[in-house]
Amino acid sequence: KNTQYTIPSSVTSIENSAFSNCNSLEQITIPSSVTSIGNSAFYRCTKLTQITIPSSVTSIGDGAFSCCYKLTQITIPSSVTSIGKSAFYECSSLTQFTIPSSVTSIGDSAFSCCYKLTQITIPSSLTSIGKSAFSCCYKLTQITIPSSLTSIGKSAFSCCYKLTQITIPSSL
Repeated sequence: KNTQYTIPSSVTSIENSAFSNCNSLEQITIPSSVTSIGNSAFYRCTKLTQITIPSSVTSIGDGAFSCCYKLTQITIPSSVTSIGKSAFYECSSLTQFTIPSSVTSIGDSAFSCCYKLTQITIPSSLTSIGKSAFSCCYKLTQITIPSSLTSIGKSAFSCCYKLTQITIPSSL
């Protein structure tokens, strides 16, 4: 029932489904002792509006923030190397997202159904974009694919109706 919560500094891992369906949670503070965020850790925290992930975190699990409908802002540190499947699926209020230069892969459906996402910055470190990774990002208008990318999954940009510009390197 809490609207705010501070995770104790003795915690090193946010386990699978730890805060899943905490519908009252609006703000959470994650200490620098945390190194991983498990699968569905914050799944369906429908009132969570923003979150800052400390630089100690190296992995974000599958579906970690799925269905966090009010999440408008999230900061991912450069310590994260991969974004799991459906990590931000249906974060329908998310408008901008910067993927840190340390990330090499984006999982299947990672940003699928982020309806208000207008801008995403993809780093030159990225080597793969999973299936349906950005599908149904209705307001996404442009994207530049770095030359480091070696694979784009099926339907990665399907139903991105406003996507008017995409730059794909010849190396792909």
